[in-house]
Amino acid sequence: MKINYILLAILLITPIKKASSQTINTTPIPILAETNTTTSCPFITKNSEGTPVMSFGKETKEKETVLCYAVFNSNEKKFQTPIEIQSSKGVELHGENAPKIIFKPNNEIIAVWGVDNASEKKKYGGLVNYSQSFDNGKSWTKAKPLVKDTASIDQRYFDIDLLPNGEVAIIWLDNRSKTEDEGSTLYYAETKGTTGFQNEKLIAETACQCCRTDLFISKNGTINAAFRDIINNEIRDMVLTYSTDNGKTFSVPKRISPDNWKINGCPHTGPTMTENETGLHFAWYTSGGGSGVFYSNSSDYGKTFSTRDIVSDKRSAKHPQITILDNKEVLIVWDETVTEGDNLIVQIGLQHRKKNGEIVSTKYISPKDKSSSFPIIKAINKNQFIVAWSQQSVDENVFYEIVDLNSI
Repeated sequence: MKINYILLAILLITPIKKASSQTINTTPIPILAETNTTTSCPFITKNSEGTPVMSFGKETKEKETVLCYAVFNSNEKKFQTPIEIQSSKGVELHGENAPKIIFKPNNEIIAVWGVDNASEKKKYGGLVNYSQSFDNGKSWTKAKPLVKDTASIDQRYFDIDLLPNGEVAIIWLDNRSKTEDEGSTLYYAETKGTTGFQNEKLIAETACQCCRTDLFISKNGTINAAFRDIINNEIRDMVLTYSTDNGKTFSVPKRISPDNWKINGCPHTGPTMTENETGLHFAWYTSGGGSGVFYSNSSDYGKTFSTRDIVSDKRSAKHPQITILDNKEVLIVWDETVTEGDNLIVQIGLQHRKKNGEIVSTKYISPKDKSSSFPIIKAINKNQFIVAWSQQSVDENVFYEIVDLNSI
């Protein structure tokens, strides 16, 4: 997966923000220092002990791909030597459809990834596979298909999260539909013991076909699923559906913000959400009623939403990710095209907000001379957090930083 230079060319016509005086001076660390390979698609989770774990894709010069993961060393403040998941060979590396890894409380590890499934019916079709480890990553099961129904020929843009009972939930976009309206269908499934994902069900329709979904399990057990919906066959706005009965039923999707973005195409940038004691917090990209990355929150868990607030008003600002620190304050990262001298660079933005969503500061966090995209973020404690992204140098590679809130 390479940075989209066609997109960068389009963004040349967009007003660009100067960033030099706002960039944090840090030294990013490569996740893997290995010749003849490139890395991309970072994703950060935590294992059953609460230690951060980063998964990412590795590609050789022979175009062979595999999913890897590395465990964070809290004493050395860096990730340990990465481990390859051999059953994932052939993983498709796409920043909006990144492979992921998750740890169950019983120490089972599940890796989920996409593979190509191009056909006459779906030129850009894909499937979702997964693998399980029951011995702390020493061995993995053979790759299993998420969906067994042969009518499903396109499964992509999935997300996973841990349920209160220790099982794993997953959502994904699927070609199977019961309506003639445009869009993909949102499906849901859960693991059951050691048997993997079971009992899939349709929970929403008319989803934008190429924007990532976001699954988030609230502390009260509510299962929240956010996605870009196609409303009345012309508006592509972010919506939230949720289940308060352990996934048996889901609410009618409700708009997070009435952006009313009319676009005949897919923006390839989905929503993100998190939670603290004030409720749910969201970030997303739109060009409806103004372009850029926006923020909103919901104090009643999806029944109503605050009026959106701007994170970055640049048309080039996309791919936001949101998290909370241990002190419950909110952090948002995204990628955005800026000018640095005579150069056009994609940098990673970082915004710090109070518990209630009030803005504290907005900075740039990636190098001023390297294009960076698809950032992710995870808290370590109340003051420190990890930010990682795919960075273009000679080749594309994953870099990360350990950032102290007091330093920004």
